[in-house]
Amino acid sequence: MAAPDGTLNCEDFSMFQEVLKVMRTIDDRIVHALNTTVPTVSFSGKVDATQTCKQLYESMMEAHLSRDKAIKACIAQTSEVVGQLREERAKDSENLALIKQLRKEQTKLKLMQSELNVEEVVNDRSLKVFRERCRIHYTPPKVK
Repeated sequence: MAAPDGTLNCEDFSMFQEVLKVMRTIDDRIVHALNTTVPTVSFSGKVDATQTCKQLYESMMEAHLSRDKAIKACIAQTSEVVGQLREERAKDSENLALIKQLRKEQTKLKLMQSELNVEEVVNDRSLKVFRERCRIHYTPPKVK
């Protein structure tokens, strides 16, 4: 799926989406994670909720950051390809295969850019759920 260095396969958009889906697992399961790790008031003495919330927050932030970096790296890589194809098209404006390839890459770039919006929604939803459940136990540091 993802390369060992955490980068995505930027050439194939369906693989790009599949890897993002796997990388979003922590956000998809945030409610379950909070329900199983953060105690209710009646069980609050048995688990260190502060430490649990802190660890969950840190792993969530790490996941958000790695996805953001991966998406932006693919956007940069695809933008570079689009730029090169535009230069080639400027030299040979009659090449239909080149024009088709350029359109394909431009579409892929737009789809990748829309993933940044999806990422923002996913992150906001996860943080909202986290705050609702952990606000008593742990206050995350202010983001710079």
